[in-house]
Amino acid sequence: MADTLSYVLITPSALRKGRTGGILGRLISRSGLGLETGRVFALSQTTLSALADTLCGQSKTAVYLKGLPAGAHSLAVVLKGEEAASKVASIVGNDTSMGGRGETIRDTYGDLVEEGGKTVYFEPGVIAPANAAEAAAGLKVLAAASDAEGGILDAASSFDGPTEKTLVLIKPDNFAFPSTRPGGVIDLFARTGLALVGFKPFHLSVAQGEEFYGPVLDFLVAKLPDGRAQWESIVAFMAGKRPSECTPEEKAAPGSQTCVALIYQGPDAVAKIRAALGPTNPSQAPHGTIRKEFGTTIMINGAHASDSVENVARETGIIRLNENDFKTKVA
Repeated sequence: MADTLSYVLITPSALRKGRTGGILGRLISRSGLGLETGRVFALSQTTLSALADTLCGQSKTAVYLKGLPAGAHSLAVVLKGEEAASKVASIVGNDTSMGGRGETIRDTYGDLVEEGGKTVYFEPGVIAPANAAEAAAGLKVLAAASDAEGGILDAASSFDGPTEKTLVLIKPDNFAFPSTRPGGVIDLFARTGLALVGFKPFHLSVAQGEEFYGPVLDFLVAKLPDGRAQWESIVAFMAGKRPSECTPEEKAAPGSQTCVALIYQGPDAVAKIRAALGPTNPSQAPHGTIRKEFGTTIMINGAHASDSVENVARETGIIRLNENDFKTKVA
C-alpha cells in the first residue's frame, strides 16, 4: 500500500502551554508514521476559515478555528505512511471523543466544558482531519499559506524585556524507531518557559555536517591521535555516511538520518536551553536534563543546542532552516 500524508495542527493554547512534546510523542509512537515536514504558523483569518471548511463533521472544531485570533502561533506537523489519515484520526480523536479518560490525544490535552447541553468552553489541543480527502484539502490550504504565514516566527511581544532565539537539533538516535523519545526531549525543553517559534524535520547532508561540525575538527585533531576519525564518526552519525567515503555528489545529497530543528525564543534563551540540555557527556549530566535521560555517549546524547547567539546564526544558515520545504513536500 502506498504511503500517504496527513497532518495535525497543534493549537495556540497547546503550543503555548508546552504540550507539544506529549502530543508528538504519542502520535509518533502509536502511529508508526514518519515525520515528513512541519512548520510554525501565524494563520490569518482567511486561512483559518478555509482550514475549518475542510473538516466535515467537526462542527465544534470549525467554530473554534474560525474564532481564533489572526496571527496566533500554531504548529502544523505532517506525517507520512500507510493509511496516515485514518491512523492519525484514531489517535487524535474528534469533537465527540473528549469526555473519556485519556484514550485519545484530545481527551488528554484538550478541554471541553458542557453545561445544560451547551458547550461553555472548547479547546481541542490538537486538530486532525478525519480521512484522506480532508487531509489533502487541509494540506493544500496550509501549503498555500506556508510562505506568507509560516516560518521562524517572533514571540518577543509575549515576554517582558529583551529576547533572543536559539537553535536545537533533536538528533537521529531519537528516530531509530517510532517512539516517544522525540516528544520527551521537547517536553523537557518546554520547562524553560521559552516560546517554540520554529520547527522543521530535515536530513543533514554530509557536506552540511562537515560545515556544521567544522569548528570541532581542529580541536579533536589536536587532542586525540584519531581525532579526524572521531570527527568523521560524528558527521556519519548525523548524516549517515563518513565524509571520506563519499563522492562530491553524495556529500551534497540529503542524508539518511532524521533530525528535527527547533527554534526557541525568550529571555536568555541560549543559556536556558543549554541548562535544560546538560553537559555533553551524559554520565556527567544532572538528573532531569535531556542528556541524562536520553543520552548514552558523548556523541549519542539526545540533542544539540547552539552555545551562542553568533552560532545560532551560523548553524541555522548551514541547515537552511529558513527555506520552506513545507509547500514542496505536501504538493
